[in-house]
Amino acid sequence: MKVTDKDVAHVADLANLELSGEERVRMLRDLNSILEYVERLSELPTDDIAPMAQVSDRYGTDKNPEETRQGSDRFAYAIREDIKDGLRKSLPHDVAVKNAPDTDGTFFEVPKVIER
Repeated sequence: MKVTDKDVAHVADLANLELSGEERVRMLRDLNSILEYVERLSELPTDDIAPMAQVSDRYGTDKNPEETRQGSDRFAYAIREDIKDGLRKSLPHDVAVKNAPDTDGTFFEVPKVIER
């Protein structure tokens, strides 16, 4: 699979980007380079590699599960306490809509930000 100049122009249009001719050429080259690299990675033999549940050391390693269960302090901020019954109470819909600067009674109304 190769990215074409037409693909780059289409994605730039969707992202509302104005690319110069030089930028389009560079983007085309970079995207094709990334796809080639991913294609090369997909050729690697991974049959004997166990799937990873986590890509960080947040939960430690399997070398000594008793010692590493808590993981490192590096990700301590990311661990939250379990909440009884799963969800926290949120603001009732009618109160949220009542406090909105613009609403139709059901939805918030916001100014249009993308012009086509």
